[in-house]
Amino acid sequence: MTPEEINRIDRSNMFSLLRDFPAQVREALVIGRNADIRLRTTGIRQIVVCGLGGSAIGGDLLRSYLATELRVPFSVNRMYTLPKYVGPDTLVIISSYSGNTEETNAAHREALKRKAKILCISSNGTTAKLAARAHSPFIKIPGGLPPRAALAYSFFPLLLALTRLGFIKSRQKEIKETLALLDTKAGLYTSSDQTTNPAYVLAERLKHRIVICYSSTERFDTVNTRWRGQIAENGKALAFGHVLPEMNHNELVGWKVLEREMREMQVIFLRDKEDHPRVQMRMGITGEVLARYTDRVTEVWSEGEGLLARLFSLIYLGDWVSYYLAILHGEDPTPVAVIDYLKTSLAQR
Repeated sequence: MTPEEINRIDRSNMFSLLRDFPAQVREALVIGRNADIRLRTTGIRQIVVCGLGGSAIGGDLLRSYLATELRVPFSVNRMYTLPKYVGPDTLVIISSYSGNTEETNAAHREALKRKAKILCISSNGTTAKLAARAHSPFIKIPGGLPPRAALAYSFFPLLLALTRLGFIKSRQKEIKETLALLDTKAGLYTSSDQTTNPAYVLAERLKHRIVICYSSTERFDTVNTRWRGQIAENGKALAFGHVLPEMNHNELVGWKVLEREMREMQVIFLRDKEDHPRVQMRMGITGEVLARYTDRVTEVWSEGEGLLARLFSLIYLGDWVSYYLAILHGEDPTPVAVIDYLKTSLAQR
């Protein structure tokens, strides 16, 4: 497919958003360093991030990335309501890219009533208004993007905020490595030589297939979620997934009856060198089992030394795979008309 053909399909120019992701990371880091986040952290016993969709994935990624360092429980809330334990000893992070996510705004109001400590990150909207009214710290990020294309803004300012608030140590070394890797991959994934562009090659395998993503639970469950979400929103295709070892205790048995359908599925194992040794062994055996039902089983390995680089190596690849999958499907990656319809219908009711 020629660049001209791609441009005709990609009418909203998602290509440039993905290409410029390393620059977005740099801008997000500046925002995180300069944001006014004065907040009393004494006595905080847990952290809860409230968000949905592209606004929540930054919180999920923080949870996965910081799982072995944070000394307080960290969770992501995707509901209108808050867990019962949320109160004055809870840091509630309100993450809504537009500022108008109705579920997040409802949770925000509840957090205010419970007198939780609140930190907000948004481009504007109701989130900004509620933050101003309550004098809550507010990290303002640029608007105008599809939330799923604003991951750097939803992740890196919060990473730096947790550093500045004393919850974690500085991550400058890992951030530097991650930026260097993203710069390199941006050149590779924008290449018009489709035979050497690994994102395009993998997208061709996924074309007109149901995609099944498997990963470890420990650190890469969020990467798994991101791949499935991007394939759905960008690629306009169904994608499902599970994590190991849990899927070995239930879902594996489901690979049995629907033989014709299973032959058409594309399985992606998202792998990392530091997955638990027993999980790595399980992935190998699981792959052997699934190969009885489909010859479309692919392993994709993370790259880099530090965990942050390894996480973003898979995330960035998945974003590009979903982009090229949309192109191969003849779909503009950016519009999400059915979500717009759902939001409009909810507002009317």
